[in-house]
Amino acid sequence: MRAVPSPVVSVDRLTWRDDASTSGRPASGTPISGTRIIPEETPIALTYGRATHAVMMATPADLADFALGFSLSEGIVRRPAEIEALDVVVVDDGIELRMDLVQERRVGLARRQRRITGPGGCGLCGMDSLAEAIRPVPVVVSDLAFTAAEIQAAQASMPEAQRLNALTRAVHAAAFWTPRQGLVVLREDVGRHNALDKLVGAMASSGHRAGDGIVLLSSRVSVEMVQKAAVLGAPIVVAVSAPTALAVRVAEAAGMTLVGVARNDAFEVFTHPDRIKPGPVRHVA
Repeated sequence: MRAVPSPVVSVDRLTWRDDASTSGRPASGTPISGTRIIPEETPIALTYGRATHAVMMATPADLADFALGFSLSEGIVRRPAEIEALDVVVVDDGIELRMDLVQERRVGLARRQRRITGPGGCGLCGMDSLAEAIRPVPVVVSDLAFTAAEIQAAQASMPEAQRLNALTRAVHAAAFWTPRQGLVVLREDVGRHNALDKLVGAMASSGHRAGDGIVLLSSRVSVEMVQKAAVLGAPIVVAVSAPTALAVRVAEAAGMTLVGVARNDAFEVFTHPDRIKPGPVRHVA
């Protein structure tokens, strides 16, 4: 069986200095040549009963988490045990995540008749209808609350754990944090939706409950990110960028606290602010 490709690759590159390219040596420039580590991007097919349901461009890492998380967040299964078998198979054109479902889920999947082909930045490609794109999400019920300092501590815990991004400066991350354990799990991918799906899968397989903490995102928050977080059961989502207007409306309807523009010394709360306890925001170095 072929090995899964490395999630990162070293490539040659030319660096510009003082308006000069390293391909030449003009008097005004200081040419530098060398290599850079960049993330791999691979076509990954998610198949059920050998029928392809989706093909996504993704980073070839944590693929079992990706398969499980995608299946859960897309409503194909409701719990991990409904996937009877999962094989990661490297083929000529990419990677297949081959899954077999229990009978009930096989029947449900056949009724959906959905096909997706998406780039790394796409989360809702190939929907059968406009209504499916803004499908209702589960309502998150939780009386969990955090101080402003805890929100800041959670957000500040991400960078050190983003190992692929430290190498490449080119991947997104999704993570889970609790006051008692700190950063519990983090997953990375060139696609922000893929990173969140990987987090969903990792949490499901390890038994972590989203209701115990905060889901963290290194990206902007579009509606599909809110939909996936709601399926996960996350009461609070914290992101470094701003949400879209539709994401705010869906988060409000789902009962989720949506925090955006999270920085070292400030953040903005867009929905259900009652989960944020009064208290100072601490500067995090």
